Amino acid sequence: MVKDMNINVKYFASIRDLIGKDSEIFDLNDGADVSDLWDLIIADRNKPAKLLIAVNHEYVGKKHKLKDGDEVAFFPPVTGG
Repeated sequence: MVKDMNINVKYFASIRDLIGKDSEIFDLNDGADVSDLWDLIIADRNKPAKLLIAVNHEYVGKKHKLKDGDEVAFFPPVTGG
């Protein structure tokens, strides 16, 4: 398959600690969704119980289809007091 999408990924809070970096760029196959990307990122790590996802600053689900140039952010749910 031809990889023809560049996806900019950012990690925040405990997700950043789990991954060990703030951001990275992935080359994905056309038609990939957020779930495909997350599986690639988390392959050999313990998966967090809860996860929030934003694509281009809008919350999305794991089945959201990605497009070339998208910015994807992964972060834990935020609680307030």
